[in-house]
Amino acid sequence: MDPWESPVERAIREAQERGEFDNLPGAGKPLRGIGASDVDDPDWWVKGLVQREQLDMTGAMPPAIALRKERQTYPESLLDLRTEESVRAVLEDFNRRVKLDRLRPAVGPVPPLLAPTVDVEDMVGQWRRLREERAEQARRTAAAAAAVSPAAGTSRAARRGRAAWIRRLLGRS
Repeated sequence: MDPWESPVERAIREAQERGEFDNLPGAGKPLRGIGASDVDDPDWWVKGLVQREQLDMTGAMPPAIALRKERQTYPESLLDLRTEESVRAVLEDFNRRVKLDRLRPAVGPVPPLLAPTVDVEDMVGQWRRLREERAEQARRTAAAAAAVSPAAGTSRAARRGRAAWIRRLLGRS
């Protein structure tokens, strides 16, 4: 024992003497990440943190890569928009952001990564086709459900009569 020990070292020594470090979970097992194949990766702990905490790292991406990823989602991500004008507005905003990103100064000797713009007319055409396919699929699904369900083709009075027995059963008027 040293003639002088720091307060931290003394607290650790006393805890060891009391046996507080005995039978800890994971005792005698190797530490995660040490001895694994990814140890040579200097960012292994960051990648583990991102995976463990299920963090969304899109905000940490370079803007050009984020714009490229956004472009890959078109036109499927536009299907929830109802009007052609709103689709055009989203696509024109995307093209504006791409052009603004191209104005950023290059950093380092590597040429800057650029995101391509989208052809608005082509994307609007694809959006129309996808909307028509979705509407046709919904019509087919509704027709199939109507063929299976006997209540779909019954009159309003018949459906009202069916609901009346439930109200009588529950004692409601």
